[in-house]
Amino acid sequence: MQRYFSSEKINNSLILSKDDIYHIEKVMRMKIDDLIEVIYNNNLYICKIMSFSPFEDMIIEEKNENNESNIKISIVQSLVNEQKMDYILQKCTELGSYNFYGYKATNSIIKENGKIDKKIMRWQKIVKEASEQSKRNIIPEVVDVIDINKLCALKADLKILLSVNEVTRSMKNVLQSKKKCDTMIIVVGPEGGFTKDEEEKLINNGFISTSLGPRVLRTETAGVSALAMINYEWMV
Repeated sequence: MQRYFSSEKINNSLILSKDDIYHIEKVMRMKIDDLIEVIYNNNLYICKIMSFSPFEDMIIEEKNENNESNIKISIVQSLVNEQKMDYILQKCTELGSYNFYGYKATNSIIKENGKIDKKIMRWQKIVKEASEQSKRNIIPEVVDVIDINKLCALKADLKILLSVNEVTRSMKNVLQSKKKCDTMIIVVGPEGGFTKDEEEKLINNGFISTSLGPRVLRTETAGVSALAMINYEWMV
């Protein structure tokens, strides 16, 4: 059953966006009396399509289903090209990330060019679609694109810096040493890696230099791999 998100309820009907209605009618080619899943206030409702002109649905059941992780994991991704960022947002959403930040790393090939608001709007749409596909109860927020100072100021129970340095601790070791964690930050570097100054500053501000293994992963693989490890180790 296709899932959508609603931010408004009127009587026994959940209001959907024009894009969602177009998707229901033109892409999915649904008909009157077909059922859809709609998330409203993080709760799941089963709705029946009652009309298309204008579009109207009717709530027929509320279901007690929550697919969200008990850990709020923020992914801080160094800026990469559009195709890679799309993949990162999609897959990390599927794996349970709570929100996203873009990071203006020193070695980022892609630079923030003053059009960041439009980029965030586009990224948020990708996250929404991935949330629907993966049956999430929330849509993770693409918060902002930040610099090193704002990154250092972020707060969490566990702050992980994905690094290729030989002196780093393994992800398994870090996770096993932290038995209780409600919030987490994972910082992923750019294609060129973090500079020495960046790593030192982040470590001095509470980030743990962490390795995903002996092989060097691409930037678009690292965050996805880290979330997969967390899901396996903690069953979140």
